[in-house]
Amino acid sequence: MEPETILIRGSRIVDPSRQLDRVGDLLLGGGEILAAGRLGRDRVPDGCRVINGAGLVASPGFIDLHCHLREPGFEYKETIAAGSRAGAKGGFTTLCCMPNTDPPIDNAAVVDFIHQRARHDSLVRILPIGCVTKGRKGHELAEMEELASAGVVAFSDDGDPVYDANLMRLALTYSSDLGLAISNHCQDRSLSCNGVMAEGSVATHLGLAGIPAAAEEAMIARDIALAEATGGRLHVAHLSTAGSVPLVREAKQRGLSVTAEVCPHHLTITDQWVLGDKGEPNTVAGGRAYDTSTKVYPPLRAQRDVDALIEGLADGTIDCIATDHAPHDLTSKQVTYEDAAFGISVLETALGSLLQLVHSRKLSMGAMVDRLTTGPARVLGESYADLASMQSGSPADIVLFDPSQEWTVDTSEFESKGRNTPLEGSVLKGRVVATFASGRLVYQGPELKIEEPQASP
Repeated sequence: MEPETILIRGSRIVDPSRQLDRVGDLLLGGGEILAAGRLGRDRVPDGCRVINGAGLVASPGFIDLHCHLREPGFEYKETIAAGSRAGAKGGFTTLCCMPNTDPPIDNAAVVDFIHQRARHDSLVRILPIGCVTKGRKGHELAEMEELASAGVVAFSDDGDPVYDANLMRLALTYSSDLGLAISNHCQDRSLSCNGVMAEGSVATHLGLAGIPAAAEEAMIARDIALAEATGGRLHVAHLSTAGSVPLVREAKQRGLSVTAEVCPHHLTITDQWVLGDKGEPNTVAGGRAYDTSTKVYPPLRAQRDVDALIEGLADGTIDCIATDHAPHDLTSKQVTYEDAAFGISVLETALGSLLQLVHSRKLSMGAMVDRLTTGPARVLGESYADLASMQSGSPADIVLFDPSQEWTVDTSEFESKGRNTPLEGSVLKGRVVATFASGRLVYQGPELKIEEPQASP
């Protein structure tokens, strides 16, 4: 089915790739952006459907560099189909899926399976990330060249950090030749041990084993040193501590090929939520202590960490926002805090969470959109730049959102199989109204009104 010709009239167009932020029109047709700007009626084709974009923001579709779709192997937690629906509802038109599947994405056959499943089931673009080591076991490098040829866009062992420094050195060496980044889960397990939340006064009060900031920072420092020694491409996954930000900042100042991401939850909520203190006006009801939906890795940290991450995101030290969407089944979370799985379901709440930073003037609208679009596109490489552009001829990956719409998070309405979020019952301000992937309307909120096609006068 061919995409329709659609005119989005009078929205605020935010396109960081061209430093564009102004009210205008968008014409979509044939899966591409045909025109952007002020369009007279004489430029609107016959049969074009029209969307009134007044009060809405139009931006390139969001790109998620760190997403768990669980397929193959853990379809009871998530599938490519369900994850893509959740992504579309959240404004994401490109999802980079992590390799902690069963079997893991460590050979071309699994990459081919994901591509085939995505072509059949997905509403949005799915880009697989391949393993750094075989089986994600950390003993032997995966066939990185084979994986690159099969179409992976980066390498990671996801929740299992590449602990062997020599293997990481070799992987970074290959990354330079292949032009694909190594995204490492920065965790020194000899420091994190059996920790389940951030080390600090809240962990002490609750009697939970803490994870020190040094567990993250020590691994980042090691990886930056190896990136400098090899000239490799290092992408630091999910920064969460105040001390991690200057490490990345200084690496960039030295001209190293180092990029970094941060997650919405590490920018907007703190370890106080584990205590049950969600603050106001975050939620319509008080929280409860030991809520396992707050258990995530890296852990939720103190306000000083959140503030440093926001500053690093605003000044460009942190290149992009990635969800680390980690859906789980009920039995993985309805246990004690110590036994619960790490992870939060994020795709459908990401925008509403991030707009808190815009409304509070901690981050500009342009910067937020940049970190969700051009930032991740730059990490993926030059060949993906057009996914983050609204220039004529670019793929019509577009998200329309209402930055002022207030809504209450109700996980029973999630498209994702994962209902594990501490934001249940929270009131967020800002919501996706429509998502177009390659010109196709893949998500339509109830607020969206599309006029029937009319002939030009």
